[in-house]
Amino acid sequence: MYFVKEESNQTLEEKKSKFIAHLCPYKDFEKVMLRLRQEHPKARHFVYAYRFLNEYEQIVENCSDDGEPKGTSGKPSLNVLAGNELINSAVIIIRYFGGIKLGTGGLVRAYSDAVNLVIKNSELIKYEKLEKLILQCDYNLLSKVEYILNSLNISIVNKEFTTDVVLTLELTIEQTTKLKLELPREVLISNK
Repeated sequence: MYFVKEESNQTLEEKKSKFIAHLCPYKDFEKVMLRLRQEHPKARHFVYAYRFLNEYEQIVENCSDDGEPKGTSGKPSLNVLAGNELINSAVIIIRYFGGIKLGTGGLVRAYSDAVNLVIKNSELIKYEKLEKLILQCDYNLLSKVEYILNSLNISIVNKEFTTDVVLTLELTIEQTTKLKLELPREVLISNK
């Protein structure tokens, strides 16, 4: 499975109709939709599709034809996202009608091609399930621990400074294995 880290867009023209596809992280979907509606007040349709993982690791999907004939735009766009194994991502396709009707098959092809085009020209990142890990160490070990975390490209989600330093991390299972080999013995590790 893959996801996009940042927004990108591509334009497809089909029989004078313009299809502008914007691919973005799912967390930005509503913000991007609002911005696009303001930027394109004369656009005819704002078709969308998205897929994301919920807290139970289940894929949640949704799409909208936004006034296009039922099943000709939202569902084909969603199928392209699924076919490319995209999650935690959304696509919004803005359509400017060019005066020539495309028919249902033409619409399905145009929307699918627009989504494929933006995916092909976007940077996709392989999804890896992250787990939380908590490290506890003395202040004198902090710089060494942070150096190790940086070298392994591990994200620190939170730092607490009490009698000790408590670091909350998000990392892959593979990173956890490497980290445990490199950390000094004095560092306490827990999963809660």
